[in-house]
This record gives sequence, structure tokens and C-alpha cells, in this order.
Amino acid sequence: MNHPHSHEIAQALVDWFTQCGKDYPWRRTTDPWAILVSEIMLQQTTIPTVLGRYEKWMQQFPTPQALAAASEEEALRSWEGLGYYRRVKSLRAAALVITEKHGGIFPESAEEILALPGVGDYTVGAILSFAWNRPAPIVDANVSRVFARLCNDYTPIDSPAGKRAQWALAAEMVHPSQPRAYNSALMELGQMVCTPASPACIICPVRAFCLAQNPTDLPVKTPHKEITSLTHHDIWYLTNEGLLLEKQAEGSRHAGLYRLPQREPEQVRNLPLICKQQYNVTRYNVTRHLYLAEASHTSPKEGEEFIPLHRLNGIPMASPDRKLILRYLQKGEDSV
Repeated sequence: MNHPHSHEIAQALVDWFTQCGKDYPWRRTTDPWAILVSEIMLQQTTIPTVLGRYEKWMQQFPTPQALAAASEEEALRSWEGLGYYRRVKSLRAAALVITEKHGGIFPESAEEILALPGVGDYTVGAILSFAWNRPAPIVDANVSRVFARLCNDYTPIDSPAGKRAQWALAAEMVHPSQPRAYNSALMELGQMVCTPASPACIICPVRAFCLAQNPTDLPVKTPHKEITSLTHHDIWYLTNEGLLLEKQAEGSRHAGLYRLPQREPEQVRNLPLICKQQYNVTRYNVTRHLYLAEASHTSPKEGEEFIPLHRLNGIPMASPDRKLILRYLQKGEDSV
């Protein structure tokens, strides 16, 4: 993948961003820690959602040392509602490395940044360019789409060949003296103008250089994994000690989070069904059946414990679990 006008495109993007760039809180700082946090939050999460959480989260954990000093449970709880909880676990692990290995000073070399847990090539480029204005390439989903259309390239963007071509073009095209503005512009172009379904080509600042004949045909991707259907049979067991919950073990999808305990279908066959809940998480379609349990036919299993109601707000849970629990607690035990 290459483009005969890569340098003209770079300058046009810088000029456009200088006049029209959006104002986000992470664009008002050159603190590499704040930039890392924003980049991790923005992975697979919409900008409006992150805008509602970023500044408050940074007040809670303004430095790597602050997050490193927090427990994993506290970190998970702070992330609730943002999803993809491995991100905050990796962020906390990175904070520990910065604190313990680098004396609390954010590393400045590409190699040392890449060695931080949860950090990949894109995040390295973002930190180098946004924190220190270094000419470092970035490629994410938005950038891939922009590049494929600019070059009219039908190579699948998630194939090895496609990835190599995109990174090569990114390195060639990055603005040598204004990489912060250029990389911000490149991402904003994909977010606001060169969108997946309805690109606003008429207002695109680089439309004069775009080679795409049918923009909506691009980019090409390999087929997605099929949606996996999951069925959970959960129990609601509330006593004077609290609500029975299970802390999910390391290695599970939501390790460290608390959830309503699961049972096998035959174990709940004779229990009253309270509700049926359906929700989607990444590539999973989940159906949850919730049953009312009592002491006469239920005993806690390993990893399960009664959590007093006053502690529920302080422990980490996935949003579907918390919403369901709050729904029935608000109704009151008699209503359940």
C-alpha cells in the first residue's frame, strides 16, 4: 500500500485539524500517563462513554503510583460500566511496572513503553506523538479504513499483508514536525468523516487525493467470528448475612469480578424462575435464567460468599449483574 501524495495528505490533515479539531480532555495534556489512560479507555469504547468517565477516573488515579497503590478490586470497581475489564488489569500492571521499575517516571523510549503490560504498537505511537510530539506512526481501526480508501486497497486490513502495508504507509505519511496534530487529525478523520457506512466525502479535507472508487466497499476484512450463544442458570440467594455471590477465578472471562452464582440446569429445575434476561457482550449472546433459592436446597460452593448489602456498592461487578441485583433489591425481598 502506498500513495503518490502522502506528504500532501499529511499537511492537509494538519491544516484541517488546526482549524476544526475537536476538544477532548486528553488533548489538553502532554502527560504520558493521562494519554495512556485515555488510549486504554478508548479501546472498544465510544468517545461519549469515555468523556463521561475519563476526568473523574483521572482524579481518582492521577499518577501511576496512585493506581499501583490500589487493590485490584478497587481498580476493577473504578472501571465498572466501561467493560473489557482486562484493560484496567493491564493498566494497573503497567502502573506497577512504572512505579517499581522506573521509579514512578513514565519511560520515554519506544522499547520501554512497548514493554509495559497491555501496550501495543498503536499505543506506543500515540504516546510518543501526543506526549512528546515525536513522529511515530499509528494504525487503529479508523486509520486502517482511511488508508484503505485513500489507496483504494482491497487487501484485507486484518490480514498479515494488510497490517504490514498499513504500518509502512503510516510510517511514511506521518508529519515530520507536527505528528501530534497529524495523528490526531488522522484518527478524527476516521471517526467523524471517513465513517464506515456513510463517509462524508463532500467535506473530507483530503478528498482531492482519495483514490477510492466505491468508498463503502472498503475496507475489506476477513469474516468475523460467529456470535456464541451462552445460557446461564443463576440463583438469587439472600439471607440475613447478605447476598450470595461468586468471585470469578483467574483465567475466566471476568476474573476478579463478582457475579450471581451459577448452577447446572438440573440443580435449578424445581426452583421458582424469577426472570429471564438477555444481553450481548463482545461476541457472546447471553441468556440468563434467574431462580429464587433458599437454604433448604442451596449451599455455597467454593469461591462463593455472602456479601452484606452495604458492601455491594464497593465490589466490582459486570454491569448486567449489578443492574439485575439493584433491580431486585429496589423491589424488596418480598417482591422477589
